[in-house]
This record gives sequence, structure tokens and C-alpha cells, in this order.
Amino acid sequence: MTTSSPSIAFIGGGNMASAIIGGLLRQGWPASAITVVEPFAAARSAAQQQGLAVFADAPSAQAALAQAQVVVWAVKPQSFAEAAAPVAPFAAHALHLSVAAGIPTASIARWLGTQRVVRAMPNTPALIGQGMSGLFACPQVDAAGRQWVERIMAGTGRHLWVQEEAQLDAVTALSGSGPAYVFLLLEAMTQAGAAMGLTAAQSYELAVATSRAHRPWLRSRARMSPPCASASPARAAPRTRPSPTCRPRISPKISSLHYKKRSSGRRNWQRNSARRQTAPQRSANPSATPANSAAPIQWLLLNAVKQPGRWRLRISV
Repeated sequence: MTTSSPSIAFIGGGNMASAIIGGLLRQGWPASAITVVEPFAAARSAAQQQGLAVFADAPSAQAALAQAQVVVWAVKPQSFAEAAAPVAPFAAHALHLSVAAGIPTASIARWLGTQRVVRAMPNTPALIGQGMSGLFACPQVDAAGRQWVERIMAGTGRHLWVQEEAQLDAVTALSGSGPAYVFLLLEAMTQAGAAMGLTAAQSYELAVATSRAHRPWLRSRARMSPPCASASPARAAPRTRPSPTCRPRISPKISSLHYKKRSSGRRNWQRNSARRQTAPQRSANPSATPANSAAPIQWLLLNAVKQPGRWRLRISV
């Protein structure tokens, strides 16, 4: 196998591994260069149907592991250490790519006996080739290793490299958890449309179409700084310029996810609990929400229609 198309062993053959493998096969990667170690019969059967070499455990895959130039770890985080023990004696020479969330490179390097480790943080759209992955490489990973990782992850969507491993916590909070906020926004827009007299089906169709239509616009401005990107609609339509008092409560929640990811210990948990207990409660009646508060999305949408001259809506994530 040439260095341009390294042989790859996947430890774990679940959904994310299947997405990565599917992307490799679409790129023309030979199935004979891909090995899967998967304990569950259903996942093994799916991999075998793609023409891959499949094994139930690491000891039976010793020869394949010894020849693998890249090992992709697609296991549950809580199972990583246990899965690494039988693989380490045969794969210490390989480049290791982990898509297991939350496992630091220091632990991976200790379990596998090598510093050639890369961490990837993909999100769920990676399952259909439309994802965004954050990547971090240990200093011992050379340029060729980084290129291998980029090729392996290419089939799942786009990627970006971060310089510090701690930044993957922010990636996890933003793009890793971001799809949930997109669905939350769509749900809120659907509910607001229904409250304004549309059917739920009509509201959902409009919300999804609006979200889909803005993707090319955002991509065309990918090189613009965030302030410029958010200000462009304001220059085009002064009546809808952003208003800082009309932001939904999404950005603070993403920051909270980042804080929780980086924080540890009971003291931080108690502090967060105390803040939640002392925070003002959101009214169940949308019309009772104060005008100067960071209002819920539904309330903002309703009032943007009822009082267009007063409310200038900005969705900020």
C-alpha cells in the first residue's frame, strides 16, 4: 500500500465509523485496505457487505493491525481504555485518529504507547457527509499524517484544525452540540408560525426552507469576519438592523456547554445550580415577557410581526 493511500483499521464499526468508511469508499479507497474490528454481529454484517475485512476482536485481527498505517478509534468513550489494551501491542507504530468525544490525547497516548495521536470532534451531520469536524494533532504528528487525517475525514464534510487541545471543548459546545440548537430554532419558528395562524406543516416547511436557503449565502461570506457577516443584512435593509435587546437565549447556553465541558469538581456544579435557582423564571405567557429582556424566540417572532416598527429581530448563535 502506498503512503498516499494508507491501510486503515477501524476499532468500532458503528454509525460514525460507517460514515467515515462510506466517505473513503466514495473517494475510491480500496475496500481491501480497510479493516474493521467490531464486537457486535449486526455492525460486522453491515461492514462485510461493503467488502471489508471484519473481525470480532483485536486478537483475531493481529496481522491486519500490525500492517495498519492508521488506526481510527470509533468506540464509546467509556470503552476506550478497555478496547485499547489488546490493540496497543500491535499498533504502536501507526497513526491513531480518535473520534471518541472527551478522551484527551494524553490518555490515548498512555494507553497506546505512542504520541502520534489526532483527535477529531465531528457532529451528527457527518453521518450524511455534511458535517463539520474540529481536529487537533499532537506535535509528533507530521504533515503527512495530517494529510492522511484530512483525507479520511473528507467524506464526512468539512474540517478545521485547532492549535490547542482545549479548544476542542469549544468545538464540542459549538458545532458538536450546535445541531440541537438548529432543531430548537426550527421548532420555535414552527410554533410561532402556528401561533400566527399557519398550520404546523406550513410553518415547518417555511422554517426549513428559510434555513436551507441561507446556507449558500453564509458560505459565500465564509471569509468575512463575523461582525461583517451579521451587519450585511443591516446595510441592505435598514429597517431590520440588529437590535442587541432581541437576542434569543442560545449563545449563553452554548457558552454554558463550553464551561461545563472545561470545568470539573463539585464546587463548579454547585455554583451553576445556585445560579439556576436564583435566575428569574421565564413566564409561561409569551405576551408577559418584558420588552427589555433576552426574550424567547417564539415571543420575538410574534412581536416582530405584530409590531414591525418596534421590533428588529436578530437571531444570534
